[in-house]
Order: sequence, then structure tokens, then C-alpha cells
Amino acid sequence: MKANLDYNKIQKAAEGYEKDMTKFLRDLVRTPGESCDEKGHIDRIAEEMRAVGFDKVEIDPMGNVLGYMGTGETLIGFDAHIDTVGIGNRANWQFDPYEGMESDTEIGGRGTSDQLGGIVSSVYGAKIMKDLGMLSEKYTALVVGTVQEEDCDGLCWQYIINEDKIRPEFVVSTEPTDSGIYRGQRGRMEIRVDVQGVSCHGSAPERGDNAIYKMAEILLNIRDLNENDTSDSTEIKGLVKMLDEKYNAQYKEAAFLGRGTVTTSEIFFTSPSRCAVADSCSVSLDRRMTAGETWESCLDEIRALPAVKKYNATVSMYDYERPSYTGLVYPIECYFPTWVIPEDHAVTKAMEEAYMNLYGSTRSGSKETDAMRKDRPLTDKWTFSTNGVSIMGRNGIPVIGFGPGAEAQAHAPNEKTWKADLVKCAAVYAALPTIYVENR
Repeated sequence: MKANLDYNKIQKAAEGYEKDMTKFLRDLVRTPGESCDEKGHIDRIAEEMRAVGFDKVEIDPMGNVLGYMGTGETLIGFDAHIDTVGIGNRANWQFDPYEGMESDTEIGGRGTSDQLGGIVSSVYGAKIMKDLGMLSEKYTALVVGTVQEEDCDGLCWQYIINEDKIRPEFVVSTEPTDSGIYRGQRGRMEIRVDVQGVSCHGSAPERGDNAIYKMAEILLNIRDLNENDTSDSTEIKGLVKMLDEKYNAQYKEAAFLGRGTVTTSEIFFTSPSRCAVADSCSVSLDRRMTAGETWESCLDEIRALPAVKKYNATVSMYDYERPSYTGLVYPIECYFPTWVIPEDHAVTKAMEEAYMNLYGSTRSGSKETDAMRKDRPLTDKWTFSTNGVSIMGRNGIPVIGFGPGAEAQAHAPNEKTWKADLVKCAAVYAALPTIYVENR
């Protein structure tokens, strides 16, 4: 059954709010809001929600802002993390990252793509639902501006689900998607490897046991894990094995998301001085996981490496315990599960129907972005991680991705987004709930 919607009217309404959305986004950019310091962003979002007519606006103890539009039975969530990373080397920016810039088609500034544009479009998508009389007893739209995602993706939704006791039927992640519909992402985890040695004077190293040399062997094994193939003669089978049915029952989903990877991201040591043998060495590993991999399997994989066993190294997972801007501490393991929603899921189909009825069967955007988007599949996946690791990965709530901006703009200098994307996403968000509840 096709939803009975006036898509032309929805498009026109979204286009009519372009200037309002541009102003809202530029206001957010002007207030720095890195992880754990998002209060300025949250207060400005709550102000805008109240101004455009949300029925209820709350800020929870962690500091997430939750805006409700409508009072219907089915709760449909729209998630936008509203923290940003820092600006890096200021010399790499061609404009002030917080004052930003604006042209006829673009808006620049830290967070414009990653991902303040998402909260802007979802707030105005909900306003369009109300303006056009699309709200019904069948659904309530919940627009959430979430904190600390850049520091610990998904932590905010662990709190919302477990402590606020809020569980939407599904959630739209408004992370940037280059005008595509994204139905999954690889997971990730943060692993630590520790190895011990014995110090001695550097003039007679044979009297000690150099932990750095031990770690050097371990690092070569880790590199092998990332780079090797899976031939019978290969002692350390590469992570590419998860794309093979022989090793992974979920190999088809793994092929869609992409193979897992591991890389060494940090190294630490202890030594009495620069004239001594190091008595401990530790590394941090960034592990990206595909379908079929779990935190247990990833830790066991490192523990099974020959050099790790040889030197009795300790393999563990990091924890996150940094306070939010409200002072709340909500500890969690640094494990961010893989998730993927089936291509034939009702939520996937509803999002595709909303997009196609409004904008056709291919990706599109502004004149600047059309050429690089049109050849990519409409329905695809993210390279990076999102709050979906908690919403769907840990809690089983379906997630579908569609958001303004470009993934390649994330964390980059001279970050920008496109006004056409803000408009398009607001229109699609407005149409989606009605399509979903009428097609069930």
C-alpha cells in the first residue's frame, strides 16, 4: 500500500525553510561544542525546538536534548549527535571554523557535515509534519540531539534506552550520507596489549629484558593479521577470511560492509631513563569489525598470535568513563558493535519509498555534488561509526541512515555542507513516518 502524501507540497515546505535552517546551522557553528562541552549546542537546539512548535522538549541528566512532535502510538526516532571534534591545525583552514562561511549553495564551519546539519534538518522535518497536518494518532516523532558521540559513539543511546527508558520502534541516523540511504556499518573496538620486561643499565642490555623488542615481534604479528591471505600455508590467517563462507556464516553481510581491519594507533613504554632498557611496553589497537565478528572473537584473535603467546602479553579492552558536560559519568566498554539492517526490512523500504517519491531513484544534491554522487548506489553503508552501534548493535532497534552532508567532510579542515542537502533531508524526514505507519 502506498502512503497518500502530497510530495510536491512537502518539497515546497522544505524549500521554504532553507533560510531558517541556514541561520540555525550557522548559529550552532558559532558556538564551539566538542565532546563533553556541548551545553551551548544543546541550549540552542532546545530553543529552536520550542520556537518551531515541538509539543515537548526535555534535556536528560546526561545532557541529551529530546524533542517530541505529536502524541501518536508509534515512537519514531531521529538521532543527531551534536558534539564535534576540534579544529586541528588552524593554518589548514581557509576561513574561521567557528564563524564559518556561507555561499549561495554551501555552509562552512566545524560540524556542518559531522553532524550539526542532521539536527537542523530533523527539527525542520518535524515542523513540516506539523505544518502540513501529517501528524496522526499513529506516530510520534522524537528528535534527539545526542552528546559525546565523537568521544564514545553510542554511549548517549545506552543512557537514553536504559536510564531514560525510551525505546523507539526505529531510529533514523542523520549522520552524513552524501544523499544515500545507509543500512549498516562496520563495528569497532579499542584494544590494549601490554608486555613486561626487566630494566637494566643501557650499557649492558644483555642484563635486562627489553619490553620494546618483545612488542616489536607482536606488532609484526598484528600487521600480518591485517595484511595476510588465508592460504593453508599461512600461519596467521588474515582478517580477509571473514569474507569467506568457510570462516564466516555471515560472509554476505561482511562483503556488503567490507572486511575488518586492525591497526596500531598508539605506543607507550616505561623505562628508568633514556640510558636504560625498557621494562614495559603497551600499544593501542583500532579494530574495525565486520559482520560475524564479536568483541570476544577479536580479543581471542590477538591472544592467539604467536608472539603474544610467546611473551605472555596481556590483551584487554579499554573502558570509557569521561563525565558528560552535566557531570554525569556513565561507564562503558570501548566496544561498538557491527550492525546492518536487511535490505528488505520495512524500515529500509519505507525510507527508499520516501526518497524515491520525492527525489527519484538516484542520489542527487547541489550542482557541486551531483557528479560525484550519481554513480554511487542509492542504498549503501557508512565507512565510519555512528550511534547505531548502540541503538541497533547493542539493543536491536532498527536503524536507517540518511543525513545531510558528506562523510568525507568529517573531521576535515574547511568542513562544509550543502543547503540543498538540508532541504532534501527535511523533506524525506517529514514523509517517512506516515509512509512507515501506513505500510505496516
